[in-house]
Amino acid sequence: MALLKVQSLKKHFPVKRVFGETAQWLRAVDGIDFSVDENKVFALVGESGCGKSTVARLVLRLITPTSGRVLFDGKDIFEFDGDSLKAFRKSVQIVFQDPFASLNPRKTVFDTISEPLKIHRITEKKNLKDACAELLKKVGLGTDIMNRYPHEFSGGQRQRICIARALAVNPKIIVADEPLSALDVSIQAQIINLLQDLRKETKITFLFISHDLKVVHYFSDTVAVMYLGKIVEHAKTEDLFNEPLHPYTILLLSSAPKVSYPPAAIRHQPDTGEVPSPIHIPPGCPFHPRCPKRFEPCDKIIPELKVVATRFREAKGRLISCHLWNQY
Repeated sequence: MALLKVQSLKKHFPVKRVFGETAQWLRAVDGIDFSVDENKVFALVGESGCGKSTVARLVLRLITPTSGRVLFDGKDIFEFDGDSLKAFRKSVQIVFQDPFASLNPRKTVFDTISEPLKIHRITEKKNLKDACAELLKKVGLGTDIMNRYPHEFSGGQRQRICIARALAVNPKIIVADEPLSALDVSIQAQIINLLQDLRKETKITFLFISHDLKVVHYFSDTVAVMYLGKIVEHAKTEDLFNEPLHPYTILLLSSAPKVSYPPAAIRHQPDTGEVPSPIHIPPGCPFHPRCPKRFEPCDKIIPELKVVATRFREAKGRLISCHLWNQY
C-alpha cells in the first residue's frame, strides 16, 4: 500500500526578471510521479543539481509546488491546515544532510529531543527525561549526554541525536536527505547500519535521498534515477543494479568504482559532456547531448516514462524514459 504518492509534481524557480516580468525559469523538478509503499525504502539518486533535495522539500511541505500533488495517506498535503497539518508534521520527519547545522547550538540534547515530545503532547512533563533516555539508547548513545551541547559531539554523534529527534514522535515516514554525505566514511557505515536496524525494529518508511550508490544498493527496496528534474528510470533496487537500462543509469553506475556489479551488466561508459543548465534544458530527451546511444527522435521528442520489457524477460513495474526502450 502506498503511504506517499507524488503526482505530476513540478517546481520551477524564477531566476531572472526583465522589467518586472520573469524572463527565465529554473526547472528544478519537472513533472515527476512516484509512490512510496508502507514499510519500504524508496531511494532517489542522481548527480548534484538534479532536483532530489527539492523533491524532499516539496514532500515535507517546506515549499509549494508550481503544479502537481503530493498525497499522504490519500490526502493532498497542500490542503492541510490546523490540526490536519500538525498531524502531518508529526507523521513525516526529516534527517538533514548537515547534523551540526540542523541542531540549535544553544539547546542541550535533552532540550532538542524533548521539544517535539512537548509540541505534540506525547509524553507528560514528569516522564520527559525517561523518554529522552530511551530514545538515546535506541540510537546507541548514553544517557549521560543529555545536558551537553552540539559542539561537544562528533559528526556521527550529532547525526544520531538528529535521528533520535526524528524518532521521538513515532513518525510513519522519515525523509533522509543525504544523511551520510557530511560524515567520515567509517561513521557512514555506523549510521547506515543504525538506520537499517531501526527500519527492522520500527517498520518506518523511508524516502532516502543520496548520490552514494553503494549505500542505496544496501539500504533501499526501490530506486528512481533523476536527471535534470525528471525521473529517467524506476525499478526494484536489485533489478536496477544488476541490469541498468537507461544510458544515464549506466553512466551513473559506471562512474562509481567502489560498487561491484556482474561484469556483463555494466562496462565503463565515458562521460561525453557536462550536465546542461536546468535553466536551458535541451529539447527532446534532456540526456541526449551526453548520450552515446542517441538517434533521430532523441533531440526532438521527450520520451515518456512507461513500463518496458527487456529482450530477456518482462520488467514488471519497471519504468524507463528512453526512446531506445519505448520502441519495444
